[in-house]
This record gives sequence, structure tokens and C-alpha cells, in this order.
Amino acid sequence: MATHQPTNILLHQHSRALEVSFDDGATFRLPCEYLRVYSPSADVRGHGPGQGTLQLGKEDVNINDIEAVGNYAVRLLFDDGHSTGLYTWDYLYQLGQTFDVKWRDYLAALVDAGHPRRDA
Repeated sequence: MATHQPTNILLHQHSRALEVSFDDGATFRLPCEYLRVYSPSADVRGHGPGQGTLQLGKEDVNINDIEAVGNYAVRLLFDDGHSTGLYTWDYLYQLGQTFDVKWRDYLAALVDAGHPRRDA
């Protein structure tokens, strides 16, 4: 059972962000790019430690649709065709709590790979 339960999920397509509020009062506004590059899918994370793939060129990605999966997750359908990976409530909460560190890590990885992020 999920530790954190959402009370509201709102997609802001114009600003390309997903706002998720939880039962403990926490609210996170997560950029679609961030959700896409930290997708829990195997094609992004790999099948084991260290097997993840750095996602490039996702500055303009948006979410077309959100599908509920039972009472524990959502599937995000991105406009670049990516639709695999289930974002559990706890994973969304973790992404919100660790946004600053994970975003900084993502930007550094892009620079290290020779693909600095272009402004969206």
C-alpha cells in the first residue's frame, strides 16, 4: 500500500507541469521534462543498476493524457510517444521531494555527455 495518497492531480499543459497534492499537505509542481527523464520505465531506467539511459532533447515534452492505474499509480502519456512506466504515488512523492537534487544531477549529466540543455 502506498505511503502517500494524492488528493489532487492537475496538468498544466501550457506551462508543461504536473501539479500533485498529497494527503499530508505537500504539493509538488513537476515539469513534464523532469517526469519524462525520470520515467520509471525500463527503457529509461534500464533493467538493473547503472543501466539507465540519459534522455536527450526533452525540453519541450508535454503530457497528452494521464491514465489512472488502480488506486496506486498513473500512466503518463507524453507527446513524444513515451507511455511506459507507472508513476506510483510514492514515486511521484519522491520525485517531488528530491526535485532540486535530481534536476541538478540531470543538468550535470547533460553537460557531461556534451548535450547541455537548451532553453525550452
